[in-house]
This record gives sequence, C-alpha cells and structure tokens, in this order.
Amino acid sequence: MYIILTYDIKLDDKGAKVWRHVFKICKKYLTHIQNSVFEGELTKPLLEKLRLELKEFIRSDKDSLIVFESKAERYTKKHFWGIEDDKTSNFF
Repeated sequence: MYIILTYDIKLDDKGAKVWRHVFKICKKYLTHIQNSVFEGELTKPLLEKLRLELKEFIRSDKDSLIVFESKAERYTKKHFWGIEDDKTSNFF
C-alpha cells in the first residue's frame, strides 16, 4: 500500500530528542520528501512494524502523527505550488 506520513513534534524539553528518533525511524521505511513528511510503499506488516517503533517515542499528549493510506501510488496526484523539489518522480 502507498503511505504518506506526516508528524508534528512539540519542541519542548524532550521534543528535539523525540523528533530525531521519529525522523530516523521514518527514514528507515519511507522517503523523506519535505520537513516532517514521508511517503512510500509499505506492506501491512512493515506498516505495523513502523507503528510499533514510533509508538515508543510519540507522546500522545503532545505530539501528532498522521498516516494517509492508499491502495497504490498510481492513484495519487502531486501538485507543486512554489518550489518544485520532486524527490519521488513516479507521480503523474
């Protein structure tokens, strides 16, 4: 399945450390496309593995993480408004 993942980590006392861990974990599974946004193809087991790894660091009372799921990347259109920095060129 095709995944778009975005997160918002509150940068308080421990926020920078949380952000670094979350960024590194996401980069293992997905392509980093912009600040706190990642995308890529994952199987259900890999998505679950990603979720479990992130669960250790995301603070449910301070941080937010959203996963958008689609059957396939080919059903997704990408429009650039502003600087075009296309790290994934498989979109039409």
